[in-house]
Amino acid sequence: MTSTPISLLRAALGAALAAVAALAPGASAAAGSGPAQDPIARGAYLARMGDCVSCHSSPDSGPYGGGLKIATPFGYLISPNITFEPATGIGAWSKDDFWRALHDGRGRRGEYLFPVMPFTFTTKATREDSDAIYAYLASVPQITYPVDVNHLDFPFSIRATMLAWNELFFRPGSYVPDPSRSAAWNRGAYIVEGLGHCGACHEPRNFMGAVERSAGLTGAKIGDWFATNLTPNRQTGLGTWPVAEIVAFLKQGANAHMVAEGPMAEVVHNSLKYMTVDDLAAVAEYLKSLTPSRSEVSEAPPIAFPKARAAALYADSCGPCHGAQGAGGPPMLGPPLRGNALVVAPDPINVVRATVGGLAAHAGRLAMPAQLDGVTAQQMADIINYVRTSWGNTAAPDVTPAMIFSMQAQTAPQ
Repeated sequence: MTSTPISLLRAALGAALAAVAALAPGASAAAGSGPAQDPIARGAYLARMGDCVSCHSSPDSGPYGGGLKIATPFGYLISPNITFEPATGIGAWSKDDFWRALHDGRGRRGEYLFPVMPFTFTTKATREDSDAIYAYLASVPQITYPVDVNHLDFPFSIRATMLAWNELFFRPGSYVPDPSRSAAWNRGAYIVEGLGHCGACHEPRNFMGAVERSAGLTGAKIGDWFATNLTPNRQTGLGTWPVAEIVAFLKQGANAHMVAEGPMAEVVHNSLKYMTVDDLAAVAEYLKSLTPSRSEVSEAPPIAFPKARAAALYADSCGPCHGAQGAGGPPMLGPPLRGNALVVAPDPINVVRATVGGLAAHAGRLAMPAQLDGVTAQQMADIINYVRTSWGNTAAPDVTPAMIFSMQAQTAPQ
């Protein structure tokens, strides 16, 4: 990942943002969709935008060879091989077959795909973009890697059950630009709602695993992390972030407010850092236009904790890197905790995981060590509750020693 200082990136954004603002309002939503190159190069860019490589790769298969285990509440799936190897990949697929998968959620033989494949989002992609991704995948090295995709529990393993699911939760259709909005806004909407499939992580899901579109991009639990609020909410979302800071975060995984962690760090590394500043600025413009909303995830009841003692523990264990007032240390040290959306999310799992399991070095920051030397589970819970309620942070102090013990068990070396 790039280590370019954020201040330099901010200075470089001015002209690019001015160019975005100058785009004609009537331009197509596909305008500015990466370099104007041949279909293979364009498809490579679009595949990066969709972060296809993250799900369709594994250490055993290699890029696009499939084999990644994806857990769901209904069992698990193994991502398929999408190289053009004819026996175990999609070498026998036509452009129409590939379009049907992205647009209609149907496989080559007409079988229903499961919504772990984000077809409820990729349906908004244009046929031109689908064909470009197809051309790119046809060019990547073929990998022979057979995959048994379906490991869902009965009756969810029966693909025919998706007929009812689709009737309830899926309406296929490519993105239709809003003529009252700018070309940049439409481009951002096309990316966020389509190939970028941001809502797959940042929108909560119902008991049937369908995205709750009515909740918007207000945040949701994803594995052992909480995907944060992307609306302009000033407490837990992007309300205090200018467009340039959103672009910096998407491009580098860090800005003055937050450092990307967990799955978001992977998205930055595999996808967002390759996108043009124009496209990222368009995404930022779209996100800033959303209605500021609170997360629909309920916070646990607050817990009484010894705030003065927790403050002393914080000053000793965390202050040297994160600052006495949670404002963050120098660029190579800890990110800010004050106003950090990961810290004040309604679900505290992000900060619990970071405190217990540590964080790898990235985005120009030093690694955060796992655990805190000589600090008990109760004290760690107190420190986290202090961080979530100090310096203007308004999250509930709801972390318990049991949550610390649970995370210790999950992050212990196997």
